[in-house]
Amino acid sequence: MLMLNQTDLTPVSFILNGIPGLEDMHMWISFPFCSMYAVAVVGNCGLLYLIHYEDSLHRPMYYFLAMLSLTDLFICSSTIPKALCIFWFHFKEISFDGCLVQMFFIHTFTGMESGVLMLMALDRYIAICYPLRYSTILTNSVIAKAGLSTFLRGVFLIIPFTILTKCLPYCRGNIIPHTYCDHMSVAKLSCGNIKVNVIYCLTVALLIGGFDILCITISYTMILRAVVSLSSADALHKAFSTCTAHICAIVFSYSAAFFSFFSHRFGAHTIPPSCHIIVANIYLLLSPTMNPIVYGVKTKQIHNCVIRIPSGSKDIKFQSK
Repeated sequence: MLMLNQTDLTPVSFILNGIPGLEDMHMWISFPFCSMYAVAVVGNCGLLYLIHYEDSLHRPMYYFLAMLSLTDLFICSSTIPKALCIFWFHFKEISFDGCLVQMFFIHTFTGMESGVLMLMALDRYIAICYPLRYSTILTNSVIAKAGLSTFLRGVFLIIPFTILTKCLPYCRGNIIPHTYCDHMSVAKLSCGNIKVNVIYCLTVALLIGGFDILCITISYTMILRAVVSLSSADALHKAFSTCTAHICAIVFSYSAAFFSFFSHRFGAHTIPPSCHIIVANIYLLLSPTMNPIVYGVKTKQIHNCVIRIPSGSKDIKFQSK
């Protein structure tokens, strides 16, 4: 039953309905979700431990990777535990304030992930185009300020539409056909005018995603120009290989995000809602799951450190790729 405060039409709680149309398959769907979440938690915690433990990884590239791992942990942990509770125990209720908090964390840290990927692209640009000045440009202070700025950008851009969503009147029920509190899924339950929410949501997406993608594109354009001018085949291969893991991370992060964004706006009537929701969850799970695997396989220093951990050896320096 819908519970409302009589004074302001604010629901006491929402009901997260999981994946509509696939309720009978929730238990089966939960297994890949749980497996991916377990890999994400173990993999990213392992990377964070490794970067902290190994002195040879105390370099700008790995500090940015640590930021990415921490962000990925927050993203998947903001959504998947609640989704598993829905699938396994039918715990579908979430308080109104709890819904807003979840929405804030999801959008803040997805925005931060995009920003960290942009910072990592700039890191690769400086490493390849200005190798002799790399350590003097990217000092610990600069890295810390860049990470903090990326986090604060997400916080300050997400707070307004969290407030806008809180101030809406809700009289269209309290059932959200989703596994988590997505901004537009919540706003659509309002009987008020949500045009401001829609416009602000698109503006934030352009400010964060558009700016970051532009910076990544410019960075890799400059990298490509620098790499093409290299005469040595070995140097050419080394320059390309150092960017492989980061390019994979970009593909994992943005491919599902673009599909989810454009399908919601241009395929709302042709793509089943269950497909939208599954892709939205994959978007939040794919990067956290795959990034530790890709960096563990493609980055020689991390790969070697993982092999050395059982022997207890430490402080063996490797040359940066």
